Amino acid sequence: MADPFTLIRLIDFETTGAPTEEERHAVCEVGFCDVVQSGGRWTVGDVTSMLVNPRRPVDIEARAVHHITDVELEAAPDVTIGFRALMEGMDPSCMAFAAHNADFERQFFGGGDMAWICTLKAAYRIFPDAPRHSNQVLRYFLGIDLDEALAMPPHRAGPDAYVTAHLLVRILETGIDPAELVRWSNGPALLPKVNFGKHKGCRWKDVPTDYLEWIAFKSDMDRDVKANAKHWLKQRGVRA
Repeated sequence: MADPFTLIRLIDFETTGAPTEEERHAVCEVGFCDVVQSGGRWTVGDVTSMLVNPRRPVDIEARAVHHITDVELEAAPDVTIGFRALMEGMDPSCMAFAAHNADFERQFFGGGDMAWICTLKAAYRIFPDAPRHSNQVLRYFLGIDLDEALAMPPHRAGPDAYVTAHLLVRILETGIDPAELVRWSNGPALLPKVNFGKHKGCRWKDVPTDYLEWIAFKSDMDRDVKANAKHWLKQRGVRA
């Protein structure tokens, strides 16, 4: 299958907090970095970032992560300006958006008809031996050499987009079809290890079949956990 993508725009948001049913929250910083295919190679382009006015205060816990203050945001342009910048020049026929834990970014920005790639879900599958799968842990686990002036500080939209853009290139260099990454990204996260119960810490691929069947068909686990169990049952030829 031919690779349909010539550009993947890696985006990252800093927000006023984590959205819940009670508190929707909003974006307060937009960052993006293009990953471009040329001559069969993927390369990382320039980084763009901007503060945007969320029209609401930043929660204390969120501020403790990114250190963006309400005072800084007062004179920033409206968040719609940042979203328009993300859409500029994007063509659904040959381009896509990407983010590390894209499900989070997509709560704030749908991206129209663009396909999405989640580098977190991809990393779970491609780099299962990583100690953790945050973009910074993967950066050091994979030995990705970066310009520190662009990669720091963490938990700001520009640097995080830059780091994850290089992670995306490393993922693409494995030869995986970007269309397959899109398919993975639209499904549940397949975690390398079980994070609960009597098999906590065990690789999903090593979990006994009877326990996988209990999770998949008899437990009240959430959808993603059941999907992990069904995936590994399918790998063993067990009808799920």
